[in-house]
Amino acid sequence: MKLKTGDLFPTKTFRAVSGKELDVPNSGLLTHLQFRRFVGCPICNTHIGQMIKRAEEIKSAGIHEVIIFHSREVEMQPLQQGVPFDLVADAEKVYYKEFGVESSLAFFLNREAIAAAIRGILRGKLSLKMTGGPLGLPADFLIEPNGLVRAAKYGRHAYDQWSVDELLELAKGRN
Repeated sequence: MKLKTGDLFPTKTFRAVSGKELDVPNSGLLTHLQFRRFVGCPICNTHIGQMIKRAEEIKSAGIHEVIIFHSREVEMQPLQQGVPFDLVADAEKVYYKEFGVESSLAFFLNREAIAAAIRGILRGKLSLKMTGGPLGLPADFLIEPNGLVRAAKYGRHAYDQWSVDELLELAKGRN
């Protein structure tokens, strides 16, 4: 199933790497549910680094960040220490399949994706543990407290996700 704007998100409880149970939708906040690639992906970590820098703005906008990686929990433990968002392990890609988040050979055929990968590698953000494979594509969903999907995006390549500015505009109700 692919979600689209206006759909009702099915109520889910995810288990964060921290051990906390996460209800989506969240009854008090918007939820930005992100599907990323494997936890050591230099492309994903470049994007998440930008989000970490603006974490207070995101929180002030009333957004709860939940990031899913197709990695094992043990691989994600070190990342959780430096990320102020909730992380969920999905090594078997159960949630990826459930929400139609795909893989593609075109994952890397984009200048932005290549540039993000190079920036991530230069910062030492690379892992050869590519649980779930290197071909994953990102997806973003902004879910209202009542479960309505305010916005949905399925990436066409590895660096095709909402920027922080786009996310904040969507949170204000502007597309």
